[in-house]
Amino acid sequence: MLEIITPERVFFRGDAESVIFPTADGYMSIQKMHEPMVALVTVGDMRICVDGVWKQCTTSEGFVEVRPDETIIFSQAVEWPDEIDVRRAQEAKERAEERLRQTQSYQEYMQNQIALARAMVRLRAGRRSQNLD
Repeated sequence: MLEIITPERVFFRGDAESVIFPTADGYMSIQKMHEPMVALVTVGDMRICVDGVWKQCTTSEGFVEVRPDETIIFSQAVEWPDEIDVRRAQEAKERAEERLRQTQSYQEYMQNQIALARAMVRLRAGRRSQNLD
């Protein structure tokens, strides 16, 4: 069982053969009956395999809890490519780039780096879904 939860919704709940998500050390793949663990999820593309078919989405920061019988991913935001408004993603990217140029503290810098990474991932996925790349 795989569950992907955001503060706004349950993004996905169902049987999945595998999930691949981004971490600080690269991508991690979890299959059924994986050893229990907890890991951080970073901004990037996430893939879910259901009935042999891979589905791709984007995720922002969060964490994953893996148990032998279920995997739960908690993320600030997860979206299917067709849910992404490319114009809004481009505007978010531009705002994050401008804030990075004006950042004063380390905390602001890190928050703006995350915002920029998320905007770029969303923009890439949104363009792919609309065949704009």
